[in-house]
Amino acid sequence: MITFPVAKINLGLNVVEKRPDGYHNLQTVFYPVPIMDALEIVPMSDGFPSDVDCDLKVTNIHIEGDEQRNLVVRAYQLLKADFPSLPRIHTHLWKGIPTQAGMGGGSSDCAYMIRLLNEAFDLQLSDEQMQQYAARLGADCAFFIQSRPCYAEGIGEKLTPIDLDLKGWTLCVVRPDIPVPTKEAFSRLHPHYPAINCREAVCQPVETWRKTLVNDFEESVFALHPEIGAIKEKLYKMGATYAAMSGSGSALFGLFREEPAEFNTEFAEFFHFSCVL
Repeated sequence: MITFPVAKINLGLNVVEKRPDGYHNLQTVFYPVPIMDALEIVPMSDGFPSDVDCDLKVTNIHIEGDEQRNLVVRAYQLLKADFPSLPRIHTHLWKGIPTQAGMGGGSSDCAYMIRLLNEAFDLQLSDEQMQQYAARLGADCAFFIQSRPCYAEGIGEKLTPIDLDLKGWTLCVVRPDIPVPTKEAFSRLHPHYPAINCREAVCQPVETWRKTLVNDFEESVFALHPEIGAIKEKLYKMGATYAAMSGSGSALFGLFREEPAEFNTEFAEFFHFSCVL
């Protein structure tokens, strides 16, 4: 069986307070976008010589690290602990969502793995139960169980669906070749509550978002990497109605009435993507 994990963008992202456990409480709006990976599982034959229950092959974009620590494999292991009858499987992950981009690729992959296992092996888990499993793997993983616009609080795990439809807008995404480690992104943050909550702001016309929505990570990331901030300004110069960095970066996106003619050539050296939502 195969499924297609989607990416997300953040429409506003406010870091509102530091928690006693060292994490930070956030306020943000997650919006799913059609930049996709492909995730396929195939039952492993009984005679296949392997000392693991779930192996993983990643193609298209290289991912560093032990495959058994990949969130996709950890999602399998999490369910296997509660459903011992899960068979051994081969897993193929084709990466189309850029990594270290703030677009939730790894989180989406593990959530869609939970969904795929639930469907393939009739585990009869509800969306709420799958969200609870996903939240154990990462702060924003639960969002991808339903992949619908949501207002998120806490560390990103407290989700409230919202009625938001960007149909007809053109989305342009640019991911420069500048990885932004999470620790670095948090290094200059000063937690505070925004003047306007992003949940309220996104209910207003997109034309107002430039003045009301803020990604708090931009200040610290742009100070460390001015070239990332320059891309946001370039998107505005091309005519974006709203542009922002997604998550902790380094991907940036713009919402346009129509795709600017120079978009593909201007950002040819980077990962870039455009579509009508």
